[in-house]
Amino acid sequence: MDKSLTLLVVGSGGREHALIKKLRSQGHTGVIYCLPGNGGMANDAVCFPVGATDIDGIVGFAAEKKVGFAIVTPDDPLALGAVDRLTAAGVPCFGPEKKAAEIESSKVFAKDLMKKYGIPTASYEVFDDAGEALAYLETAKIPTVVKADGLALGKGVTVAFTREEAQAAVRSVMEDRVFGESGSKIVIEEYLEGPEVSVLSFTDGKVIKPMVSSMDHKRAYDGNRGPNTGGMGTIAPNPHYTPEVAERCMREIFLPTVNAMNAEGRTFRGCLYFGLMITADGPKVIEYNCRFGDPETQVVLPLLESDLGDVLEACANGALADVPVRFSDGAACCVVKASDGYPLKYEKGFPIVTDGLPAGADVIYAGAKLKDGVLVTDGGRVLGVVATGGDVASAREKAYKACEGVHFDNEFYRKDIGLY
Repeated sequence: MDKSLTLLVVGSGGREHALIKKLRSQGHTGVIYCLPGNGGMANDAVCFPVGATDIDGIVGFAAEKKVGFAIVTPDDPLALGAVDRLTAAGVPCFGPEKKAAEIESSKVFAKDLMKKYGIPTASYEVFDDAGEALAYLETAKIPTVVKADGLALGKGVTVAFTREEAQAAVRSVMEDRVFGESGSKIVIEEYLEGPEVSVLSFTDGKVIKPMVSSMDHKRAYDGNRGPNTGGMGTIAPNPHYTPEVAERCMREIFLPTVNAMNAEGRTFRGCLYFGLMITADGPKVIEYNCRFGDPETQVVLPLLESDLGDVLEACANGALADVPVRFSDGAACCVVKASDGYPLKYEKGFPIVTDGLPAGADVIYAGAKLKDGVLVTDGGRVLGVVATGGDVASAREKAYKACEGVHFDNEFYRKDIGLY
């Protein structure tokens, strides 16, 4: 990719900041716009208050600023067809078209795709009527998993360990519509056991090149307790993802998924995320995402040795086979600092203070904004403290040491990232 090209990144979170920082660290000198971005990105990108789901606004902005390449990362604009619209307007894009993004925007589509093409996943049933779902739960095996069909900010999944929890989840999603139309259908699926692994991958629809594996920590509190969140921290690589497991995933999951999407006329180009469970019967798919994960991106990209811009461009151009995708043998750790009360009710507006970071550590901003020239908290997950090292233990030690130099009132963070 031409290092002087004007770029547009759509999104506002830590994932987008991590992408922009990687591009800058690899020598990109052109203007990088971020829509809408956040206050913590000010030193790395030019942010404008155009919403990530304002597709008309995004397309108009890209034309006005003569954007040479766009990177669309959040699920909502991808599901709304942002890539389709930008491409039609003559702007090359990294990210899947709307019909390919359905692999994330509809759990029902994803499960049916896996069933049709023999891709290993949990057994499941689909319901569009709450009464029928509740009747099914009367005799269903417990624990079980209840999933809203559509997008729900990563919060549409309930792992129910009692029948009452499962029933409450169905009522919340289908009757109370806590996720709106995303809950018009639900998937009730088999509860799987085993370590979880996240594998992000680059694909141009013909070849697929997995990135280094990672481990997310979804629960809010230490000991994997508390409610599910968007992610409280990550490590890479994931110790459970052995070369043998990786080979099996490529053969049984990764390539079959790319081929299945092609067979369905939904060629996927972009970042295809595989949420996996390593069960006693082998790896199985828990979920697909149609974009970079957050906060997985924060630990995967620091380990990327290949030029990120070249890889993104190759995915869009169908030339990924010709571009190397290499990662270092080191490790990375990200500790998310959140507002007390997240993921439920929390206060915002507290100044963020950075006293200095050790070498090999960085801060990736997510829920932050500038107020009268001061960076303050503006969300649940405020920032991620990221560090690299020779192995997970050293990266983890460095990340927690760096946490001591970044603070704000009303903060909390897990102290056991990388220990599970």
